[in-house]
Amino acid sequence: MTERITGHTELIGLIAYPIRHSSSPAMHNEAFAKLGLDYAYLAFEVGNEELEDTIKGFRAMKVRGANVSMPNKTVVHKYLDKLSEAAELCGSVNTIVNDNGVLTGHVTDGIGYMQSLKDNDIDVIGKKMTIVGAGGAATAIQVQAALDGVAEISIFNNKDKFFERAKKTVKDINERTKCKAKLYDLADLDKLKEEIADSYLFANATGVGMKPLEGKTYIPDKSFLRPDLIVTDTVYAPRETVLLKMAKEVGCKKTMNGLGMMLFQGAAAFKLWTGKNMPIEHMKKVLDIEY
Repeated sequence: MTERITGHTELIGLIAYPIRHSSSPAMHNEAFAKLGLDYAYLAFEVGNEELEDTIKGFRAMKVRGANVSMPNKTVVHKYLDKLSEAAELCGSVNTIVNDNGVLTGHVTDGIGYMQSLKDNDIDVIGKKMTIVGAGGAATAIQVQAALDGVAEISIFNNKDKFFERAKKTVKDINERTKCKAKLYDLADLDKLKEEIADSYLFANATGVGMKPLEGKTYIPDKSFLRPDLIVTDTVYAPRETVLLKMAKEVGCKKTMNGLGMMLFQGAAAFKLWTGKNMPIEHMKKVLDIEY
């Protein structure tokens, strides 16, 4: 790294809280080094309270761009100049690009998730999926899945601050795509079990399963799962959450953690910042991604 840092090195940031577990700095810095690009990627623990000042600092220091994760994805748009169409539709941002002081927010989470399914030979197009979550990553997945051709999406979330947002997501999906979306209260576990029962894929798109909620899952027992169900988790630290462990014990035909999604959403952001394609196969080896 010291050999690469120069007076011309451009900075890319990652802003979230907590964030020290993230594999993104290792991934992006390795990709920069592999391609000989003069960039450096650093993680900064930033929550909602520090977010506005952080974005002002990025603009003042001419930081090339940033990734954004929880809890900032659905808030950071307030401090940016423009949003991509997808980011506006999703109501969340996970990538910022600084073009000569103009900050544009993008969302690549949904692209990353759908590409990771394809890369793992999972074809959910024309089928039904049930997904837990209504935050930034969850919404991006739901919107992209609908745009790509998933036939039905059953969304479950607690009746918290994101529930009203989920209502809008369902409305937008039903009005703007051919996908049929429905929203349910996560407290209704009987309904969750019913919807999972006739789904091709079940996804956790929340932070449950990672610190500080490591060792937890929304699924009360293994009866919610079945061998021909595909189970995915956006969490990648730990690599095997309680949900994925349960799925493997049931014999679910395929399980997938969030590493693939992280890789492919990162690749899309990498292209936005540098104009270059991330060396995907090299990065799979570095990150030890196997399906």
